[in-house]
Amino acid sequence: MRVWRVLVVDDSIFMRKIITDLLTSHAQIEVIGAAVNGLDAIEQVQRLKPDVITMDVEMPGMNGLQALQKIMEIQPTPVVMLSSLTHEGAMETIKALEWGAVDFVAKPSGSLSLDLYKVKQDLLSKVIGAAQVQVKKIHTGPALQPKRIPVSSAEKQTAAAVSPVETKHQPADLFKHLIAIGTSTGGPRALQQVLGGLPADFPAPIVVVQHMPPVFTKSLSQRLDANSSITVVEASDGMLIEAGTAYIAAGGFHLKVLKQSSGRYKLSLTQESPRSGHRPSVDVLFDSLVSCKELRRHAVLMTGMGSDGAKGMLALKQSGAESLIAESQQTCVVYGMPRAAVELGATTHVLRVQHIAQTLNALVQS
Repeated sequence: MRVWRVLVVDDSIFMRKIITDLLTSHAQIEVIGAAVNGLDAIEQVQRLKPDVITMDVEMPGMNGLQALQKIMEIQPTPVVMLSSLTHEGAMETIKALEWGAVDFVAKPSGSLSLDLYKVKQDLLSKVIGAAQVQVKKIHTGPALQPKRIPVSSAEKQTAAAVSPVETKHQPADLFKHLIAIGTSTGGPRALQQVLGGLPADFPAPIVVVQHMPPVFTKSLSQRLDANSSITVVEASDGMLIEAGTAYIAAGGFHLKVLKQSSGRYKLSLTQESPRSGHRPSVDVLFDSLVSCKELRRHAVLMTGMGSDGAKGMLALKQSGAESLIAESQQTCVVYGMPRAAVELGATTHVLRVQHIAQTLNALVQS
């Protein structure tokens, strides 16, 4: 039985003790060191060469994000971030996931979270999962940098209002294509590459399920919006969907697409029971599109553990969906969800992540 060697990084002696106790309760985990700050972490990573690191986001001096960047430069190692459930903590965590962290765990009660035992199983599973990731795969493909100067949502709306292009296309609420994307571990980076690669006049809406808790999905949508030409928002119940906009499922809610009697489409957020352990669930989103046969539907499954979305993708294929894309093993951080779809025979394309946006654009412009 393989035992995974873990370095714990946290500025609080209490948190280091709690995290160490939780991790060592698992027979496959050995804590080989505890660092008190970012600089200490960098030194210990080079000396101890752990299999995985747990990294606090908020630390004085060199914080977790700065330490992560340096570690990825000198000793690439799987990292699981520990973040407080605040907007600031969530935004820093999203950046960390873009810059190489494999996954994160939200502390239940803020930075000094003495009740971390509430997320014990989540912590253990993510540490063991991260330890098995080949970190070099996270750094394949283009660097995760904006391809353009970030544009605010207000600026995008202003530009759309005065753009002559609007008169050359059908209204944003009249579209023939719809894109649905599902992803999990490694998803924020993959979503940045896909959504960031679509043009501002993309003639279809995009609905997205990223396995992520509340607060974090709001920060994710804001981060993606700042680095994309299309508009990216967190979905809300009853929201009418339009072309050129991506809608991120809110954490803790299933996301569905419903057709109204008027012919327009709206979003429905529900708190039905989790599907395959997830809420939001990719399968729930994909299943809601099975009846939308009047649309040319395109589904995408990208990096993530487990099999969520595979059955829903197969149902879409059987209902006549036009294209069903799985991210290839070569670029997945975790080749779980896409693998399940491929093995079910649910896909029509298997693509590296850097080719997905180009393919989607070609499909909807055809």
